[in-house]
Amino acid sequence: MVRTERSITDYDPVFDPVRQARQAKDGRQAGDPDKAAHVLLDLVEHPDPPVHLLLGSDALSVVRRKLSTMQTAIGAWEEVSKSTDFS
Repeated sequence: MVRTERSITDYDPVFDPVRQARQAKDGRQAGDPDKAAHVLLDLVEHPDPPVHLLLGSDALSVVRRKLSTMQTAIGAWEEVSKSTDFS
């Protein structure tokens, strides 16, 4: 991973752990960039490409967790949401 020089050293205590985590993951990601590129190139010619496309099992997991959390919150507040409609 190529990183730019740090320009504000005051932020280092906050960002150093983030940088270290990124460096530790660099080159160990689940996704294969070549496969992703082929999928994207195929989509250019697809007659009905998806509006949203998740590439990789990691992306699927993150979005599924988020959707589950949102579904729970929507259900918990459904009556309040509906209560703002005209009667």
